[in-house]
Amino acid sequence: MACASFLLVIRTTPARTLLTAVATLPLLVVIGTVEFTSSSSASSVSSAGTSPFWETSHFELEHPWTLHEGKHWQVLSPDSEEIGVTDAVEGTRGPCSPGMVEVRGRMRIDGPAGSIEAMQRSMCTRWISMEFPERCEQFDEAKWKAYVDELPTVDKSFCIDRYEYPNVKGQYPWVFVSWSEAAEICERDGKRLCSETEWTFACEGEDAWPYPYGFERSAAACVIDRPWMEYDEHKFTDRSSEGALRELDRVWQGEASGSRPMCRSPFGVYDMTGNVDEWTYASSHQGFRSILKGGYWAEVRARCRPSTRAHGEGFAFYQQGFRCCGDTL
Repeated sequence: MACASFLLVIRTTPARTLLTAVATLPLLVVIGTVEFTSSSSASSVSSAGTSPFWETSHFELEHPWTLHEGKHWQVLSPDSEEIGVTDAVEGTRGPCSPGMVEVRGRMRIDGPAGSIEAMQRSMCTRWISMEFPERCEQFDEAKWKAYVDELPTVDKSFCIDRYEYPNVKGQYPWVFVSWSEAAEICERDGKRLCSETEWTFACEGEDAWPYPYGFERSAAACVIDRPWMEYDEHKFTDRSSEGALRELDRVWQGEASGSRPMCRSPFGVYDMTGNVDEWTYASSHQGFRSILKGGYWAEVRARCRPSTRAHGEGFAFYQQGFRCCGDTL
């Protein structure tokens, strides 16, 4: 992909600050919500609040970025679908708020033979890699179905966002969001951060599939197994800085929500494995409350059951996003 040149300049009015793309000025000052767009398709966006600001000279980016609330990055997309249109097409909303999917059924839980995650690993018939983070190409479907039929179940009923936040088909997910920030955003939208258990059930369905689409791993179905790229962690110290943006732009391999029709769970929830990691609320009372699910675009587990439990509530990184849950209406 060819690089495009990006530059912004502030124009202040009594009501708001407008940020407009300019191709020829030598200096950039950014305050509030920042929109990066190419000079060939210049646009403007309003800004409010007292977000951090930074200065930089003219530079090049691979992707058009916007900065939300002075800290959360998102690739801009020229196309997105109205939520009401998506609801009508999908037919999975049920008694949930617009843009959400009803999840109702009996979830399989760990039985006397051990944890479901451990049993899944034992039924992998073809490994890509057995080293952490292990990746299984094919699970024994017949053997798994016989096993889950004997597992205990628990009733579940809730709503979950169809896509990663901001939950709009065609828009890219927000990243550089901490667990605490994700919980606050969901609450502000009249929802809540999904529990680890809710997320898992929405991904795997009543038959506890390893992947949301079945038993065979597929990089064609979901945004997974892309080459891992080394990054400079020091550049991410200030996530709103030019250095963070440059590094994020360089390593970014995510896609817009709903880009992969096959990356759909049995309940009709999209992009649950791969693309970006998603924050959830721990179902266990041990360790951090902040749990990541689903993996991201790189060569990681990217299954429904595994969780990452190594990061605290204030941790935010370049491949981390979230989605929200709620109760039925």
